[in-house]
Amino acid sequence: MVTLDTLETLMGASLVLLLGRQILARTPILRTYSIPEPVVGGLLVAILVFALRALLQIDVRFDTTLQTPLMLTFFATIGLNADLASLKAGGRSLFVFLGAVLGLLVMQNVLGLGLAWALGQERLLGLLGASVTLSGGHGTGAAWAKVFAERHGLASATEIAIACATFGLILGGLIGGPVARFLITRYSLVPNPESDAAGTSGFEQPKAVRPITAIAFIETVALIAVCLAVGSALGSWLAGTAFELPAFVCVLFVGVVLRNGLAVRGWYQVFEDEVSLLGNVSLGLFLAIALMSLRLGDLASLALPLFAILVVQAIAMAIYAIFVTFRVMGRNYDAAVLAAGHCGFGLGATPTAIANMQAITERFGPSHLAFLVVPMVGAFFIDIANAIVIKLFLLLPIYG
Repeated sequence: MVTLDTLETLMGASLVLLLGRQILARTPILRTYSIPEPVVGGLLVAILVFALRALLQIDVRFDTTLQTPLMLTFFATIGLNADLASLKAGGRSLFVFLGAVLGLLVMQNVLGLGLAWALGQERLLGLLGASVTLSGGHGTGAAWAKVFAERHGLASATEIAIACATFGLILGGLIGGPVARFLITRYSLVPNPESDAAGTSGFEQPKAVRPITAIAFIETVALIAVCLAVGSALGSWLAGTAFELPAFVCVLFVGVVLRNGLAVRGWYQVFEDEVSLLGNVSLGLFLAIALMSLRLGDLASLALPLFAILVVQAIAMAIYAIFVTFRVMGRNYDAAVLAAGHCGFGLGATPTAIANMQAITERFGPSHLAFLVVPMVGAFFIDIANAIVIKLFLLLPIYG
């Protein structure tokens, strides 16, 4: 066994991002379908690690200690970038998109239960291969797997949940770009002129050069640290109550309150350039570590029925994004970018959604609306909505 420590893993993640960029620069088909850099480099390393284990019995393990702090940092920057005054501009779109998200949650669970029944499998297996792990991700999947195991007696629930969430993370990063490209080329879509005129901001163009200063950078690090500390404490305080939320939701919430509270009082104005810079760095490194440390052997060992459920869910996600998300959001360029983002967190996680949209907007042009709506819905509202939907489905008299 070869074990890489924290610093070696961080070095590997940095090289994964550079590798992904070089591969994209030399592979037109990947650029054509707007596959994100972390997905390209991370999957290549994961395949290499799998080959070493399968062919040479060399087991490479990465220290993923930094993965959670990087994820929380990313969500903290989303909160610190959330200007509630500017959210009013996309108010209606936010609620319409939330409606589309709710529709997907219900569809995923109906599809998962139906496929589990048709394949003669335990119904709870169908829920694990649905919104619990796909829209919920690893954290939500692991939490509900514990409930399924302890209260409903589902064997190996945690292992199944992690495998499903991992599969979703891969597919979420692979189908978002092709879905958006299909919509953009099919309907000859172009960016909104207002987005072009507004220039770059936030997470929209991570490669844009931004002016920063040392003091502003340190102030931003301090704000992020407050978000992490207070958000984590809030998550621990709510744990076990009816209002329990994942830690990253609490961190994001603290970021929103901190940014807007300071602005209202006139005490401090958040420097968005520094916030977005740190957010993009943490996003890239988080995805690189998550993908390069994938245990592809665990996915290969998935039972055929569960694998079939997940494949159908991925196809259904693409169809839903094209025929529902895109249409209800206005059938325009912003709607196509939103569809790519929906594929990202509908199968994987909000960081995957952001990476999908960055890959699209880098190639085709900016979409301020998408970067306004997706982070808030994908990082905050979806977890609350998903918890309610899952609890409602568990009330159905079809288990046992």
